[in-house]
Amino acid sequence: MKIFINADNFKKIASKTKDDLINCCKKLDIEIAGDISKADILFSIGGDGTFLNTAKLTDKPIIGINTGTLGYLTEVNPHELEKALKNILNGNYTIENRMMVEGKIIKSNGDEINIPESLNEIAISKNVNGVVRFDAIVNEKLITSYIADGILVCTPTGSTAYNLSCGGPIVDPTAEILIMTPIAPHTVLNKSIVLSKKSNIKIKITEMRDNTSAYVLNDGIPTELESGDIVEIKKSEKITKIIKLEDRSFIDTIRENIS
Repeated sequence: MKIFINADNFKKIASKTKDDLINCCKKLDIEIAGDISKADILFSIGGDGTFLNTAKLTDKPIIGINTGTLGYLTEVNPHELEKALKNILNGNYTIENRMMVEGKIIKSNGDEINIPESLNEIAISKNVNGVVRFDAIVNEKLITSYIADGILVCTPTGSTAYNLSCGGPIVDPTAEILIMTPIAPHTVLNKSIVLSKKSNIKIKITEMRDNTSAYVLNDGIPTELESGDIVEIKKSEKITKIIKLEDRSFIDTIRENIS
């Protein structure tokens, strides 16, 4: 077995955990690949942000080692490295397939900008000033026009991220649905809408007030928007494969992180 390590080297605990993982690999005669293409499994060392970055790098199975805070996406604590490696070597694990979202920005002049796959969400958000007016269109039918700070379309995996802080529902991460949640809306329809995985969602920017700037955030990576732009979002064909070790359910994770 060959593994590739992607670590948050800006944090001391992540760097130390990486060194510990390397030492455990030497002890168990596990090869560390210098290239992702040569690895069988990726280890993500950090928090959920590091895991999201790792998911963009590969379609191979990923296991997360939590050196961050909440760790909804991470499976292993730093003191469990050797145990985790032995379980993987012995085949004592399962792989959960998690859906992703992708999209494109259709500029008012017809140009298109691709939005790569995201494990958590694609969000439209303003800067600190003013508000944004936009139309939410699903399968070519207008749901409503919002005046809000923004809107996000998330996966079930992303339901415990930005969506949760905006009052959206917590969803079992293995479900296959899309959740559309407005951000601080000034409209009557101020709740999340749960949609089929087959839905095609378009967010059309119709007005930006008081010199407001708006952006598409692709798991945190920004692209600026202008009035008249359309952001089209749908389920991606790509999936993220997450290694799960012990019989630790989604309910266990929620209880540990929220209680």
